Amino acid sequence: MIQQNSACPPPEWLLREQLIQAPAPVVDEWLFHEDSLTRRLTRLSDNSFSVTPLFEGWQPLRADECAALQLPAGSEGWVREVYLLGREQKWVFARSVASRAALEEDGLHMDELGTRSLGELLFSDQAFARGQLQICQYPAAWLPEADTASGLWGRRSCFLRGTLSILVAEVFLPTVWRAIAQDADSNKERH
Repeated sequence: MIQQNSACPPPEWLLREQLIQAPAPVVDEWLFHEDSLTRRLTRLSDNSFSVTPLFEGWQPLRADECAALQLPAGSEGWVREVYLLGREQKWVFARSVASRAALEEDGLHMDELGTRSLGELLFSDQAFARGQLQICQYPAAWLPEADTASGLWGRRSCFLRGTLSILVAEVFLPTVWRAIAQDADSNKERH
């Protein structure tokens, strides 16, 4: 589990129309792309995509997560933190949370995913509806120690099915931007 620095102020999660200054076009396109990130990363990695779990378990959710899920502050939920890897490189850090009560009522077993992608499950189940994407520069103190860096772009959205809401946050690590740039360069060379 990542050590959450309680002194760290939560970021301001913003919708696209709330941005004062938009990120670079390629960053904006990846942050606000509505399709499955798992599928995009699988294509980008030429099918060399995998998931490495870091932490899964019950714990109090952060204040910003409780607010997004419309839960009382300090509510307990299931937390799943993973790396999404492409070509055996850490490309994205992902943190997914859901309230204990909603998970128990719905019967979804997030604890059984292992190295499977939660995103693939959410996008393959037509009953889930995705809420609006929000972005921020993710707090360095909320990242795994090995990847602590300031200014990394993150995005999040809620996936809803009945009374169940799953908040999925994805933080794009520098390695994924290099892979995206290399892919764009190789596509230019082919054309």
